Amino acid sequence: MSTTAVTASVVICVYTEKRWDDIVAAVESVAAQEVSAQEISAVETMVIVDHNDALLSRAQQAFAPRGVRVLPNAHKQGLSGARNTAIAEATGSVIVFLDDDAAARPGWLAALLAPYSDPTVAAVGGVAHPRWPAGRAFVRTARPTVLPGAEPWNGDATGELDWIVGCTYTGQPTEQAEVRNLMGCNMSFRREVFERVGGFAEDIGRIGKNPLGCEETELCIRARQAYQRAGEKIRIVFEPRAIVDHRVSEDRVEWAYLRRRSWAEGLSKAAVSKLVGSDDALSTERSYVAKVLPGAVLRELRQRNITSAAAVVAALAWTGAGYMRGKLPGATDGVRLPAAQGDGAVAPATHPNAGG
Repeated sequence: MSTTAVTASVVICVYTEKRWDDIVAAVESVAAQEVSAQEISAVETMVIVDHNDALLSRAQQAFAPRGVRVLPNAHKQGLSGARNTAIAEATGSVIVFLDDDAAARPGWLAALLAPYSDPTVAAVGGVAHPRWPAGRAFVRTARPTVLPGAEPWNGDATGELDWIVGCTYTGQPTEQAEVRNLMGCNMSFRREVFERVGGFAEDIGRIGKNPLGCEETELCIRARQAYQRAGEKIRIVFEPRAIVDHRVSEDRVEWAYLRRRSWAEGLSKAAVSKLVGSDDALSTERSYVAKVLPGAVLRELRQRNITSAAAVVAALAWTGAGYMRGKLPGATDGVRLPAAQGDGAVAPATHPNAGG
C-alpha cells in the first residue's frame, strides 16, 4: 500500500430535505477542518443525493459554489448505493464517510487520516457521540432511560446500547486499536480496498428510514478475508481522537425504535453471516453479549433503574429473534455481494445528472 501523503474525499450521503439543517452543519464541519499539507495533499467534499431531485437541486445551489461536488446516486436506492456512487467518482486515495446528521469536531479529519502513515492500515474509523433530543434542542447530556449508560450525565460517555442510534457504544476500545469493523457514521477506507474487493453490498444497506444495516461490517470482513487469501495483512483501526457528534431524533429514543432496530440488526447479522461466514460475522458480538450486556443489566438493577435494565434485555431478545428469523430458509435469498466482485472494481457512475 502507498505511504505517500494522502488525498482525501469526504463523502456525505443525503436523502431527505427534512435533514437540511443537519446536512449544512455536516458540510460546514468538514470545511472547518485544519489539516497538515505535509500529510494530506488535498481534500475534496462530496454530497451524494439518494434519488431525490428536489434535494439534489437545492444541494447543488447551496454547496457547488463552495467547491463541493454534488452528485446523484447512480446506483440502487439506499445508503450503500449512494456510497458506491461516491467511490466511483471520488478522486482521493482515502475515501471518508460522514453521516448527514453528524458534525465533525475540530481535528477530526487529521486524526482520522493520521494512521494511514502505516502502509498496512486499510481503514480507519472514529467515535460518534450522541446528541440527544430535549424538546426542540439537541444536547449531549439527558441520556434517555431506554439507552442506559454508566455515566448518564457525561455527554462523552458511552452506553451499552448506543449502537442502536449509530453511535460508539460501551465495549468498544477507548484507545487506538485494531478492530473487526468500523461504524458507518464516521469511517474511512483506502481507495485500493474498493478496487480489490468491490463496494458496499446494496442488498443490506439502509434505505431511507429502514433500519437495516451492517453493510460496513460485511465490507470490513470481506476486505480482511480477501487480503488474507492473497497472503497480505491489513489493519482496520479505531481512532478515538477522530470525533463526531451524531444527532439522535426523538423517534429513536422510543421503545418502538429499540424493537425495530434490534430486530433489523439481527436480520442484518444473519445476512452478513451468509456472505462472510458466522465465525467472522459474530466474533465481536459474542464477547459483547457475554460480558458487556450482563454488566449493564446488573448495574441498572442495583440502581433500581428497572426500565433501563429491561431495555437491555429487550434489545438482546429482539436482536436474537431477528437473527433466528434471518437464518430461516429463504429469509436472505436476495442478499448478494456487489456485482463488481468479479474484478473487484466499482464501476464508474453514469447518471445523466452526474455533473455539479
